[in-house]
Amino acid sequence: MPVFEYKGKSLSGKQVQGELKAKNRAELERLLRGNKILVTSLTKKPTQIRIRIGSGIKKIDISRFTRQFATMISAGLPMVQCLEILGAQMESAEFRRIIVSVKEAVQSGSTLSEALGRHKKAFDDLYVNMVEAGEVGGALDTILIRLAQYREKSDKLIRKVKGALVYPIVVMIVATGVTFAMLRFIVPVFAKMFSGMGAELPAPTAAVLNISNFLRDNTLLILFIVVVAIIGFRIFLRNPNGRLAFDNFKLNMPLLGSLIRKSAISRFTRTLSTLLSSGVAILDALNITAKTSGNMVLQNAIKKSMISIAEGETITKPLKDVGVFPPMVTQMISVGEKTGGLDDMLSKIADFYDDEVDAAVAALTSIIEPVIIVVMGAVIGGILIAMYLPMFDIVGKIS
Repeated sequence: MPVFEYKGKSLSGKQVQGELKAKNRAELERLLRGNKILVTSLTKKPTQIRIRIGSGIKKIDISRFTRQFATMISAGLPMVQCLEILGAQMESAEFRRIIVSVKEAVQSGSTLSEALGRHKKAFDDLYVNMVEAGEVGGALDTILIRLAQYREKSDKLIRKVKGALVYPIVVMIVATGVTFAMLRFIVPVFAKMFSGMGAELPAPTAAVLNISNFLRDNTLLILFIVVVAIIGFRIFLRNPNGRLAFDNFKLNMPLLGSLIRKSAISRFTRTLSTLLSSGVAILDALNITAKTSGNMVLQNAIKKSMISIAEGETITKPLKDVGVFPPMVTQMISVGEKTGGLDDMLSKIADFYDDEVDAAVAALTSIIEPVIIVVMGAVIGGILIAMYLPMFDIVGKIS
């Protein structure tokens, strides 16, 4: 979408200027007229080519921005001044550009939620809707503080889960690389030595040599198959049915499944609690929670809950039927619905499952570490023993 630079006058005669995205000039003029700005100059900015990997915006940057913004608004600083200060101190050039754009949109008469909503890669639906609820209810400072707390807890949960998964993944990659290097480069040295012996090799040695020869002769084919498998997997995940099957598999994985399930429940309850306590309508809150759930199984259950509520029923039954939530969770949600304190009950569930994730991470780490060490030792030790078996036979014959 092109970016236009504009200059104009407000109803009070004040000169205003800034940059906004729009499909064309006519759309931008309509937008500015809607904000009661008389346009005097409108030019299209030349397209700039930006090459970067990812969005260039870290989750922790958004969390820090939200916390600092909430503190400044609570202290009574004008919104535009807050955005100007925060934009100047951001390390990420892309995030700094977005904050400047938000500030200019607010200066032009847009609401904060409208300005944030134009930058989806930084501010998701949950963020924008909570800010809108705060603006409508006249409690923007309170909502921003609540949003900052939500993001900080959410980021902490994500770091815990990633921390539990990174270690075994890194060790497996290293172990695979070491095994491949041994089979591809070290074992062939032994193979040359054994070829001049003329004796029959032990079965383990022959098996390792066959694997080594296969890797040496088909390295490019194996790499091609790996690349095709990765691309095929990504295409598979883009299909809704494929994504649903994979998300269901993740929830039922041995060892990791329990951790992923608990983190998903914590994220769902924390998100829904934060939205409801901020004054967002139940159906809108569920719709946003479904989009940000990160799991298709959970997303489908939430959408069924929306249909259930629209038909005058409760939220509990669809959540119970999906099989993701333990009975304790659905019972507490049911009690929260009946007592009118659903947001408080969801917050308590989220706090409980945050502690459960901590315990699951500790347990998983204590189990995975020795398992990986044993597997690595067995594979690498097995290769070395297989290579030395012929030597033991030679020494025995000489004796």
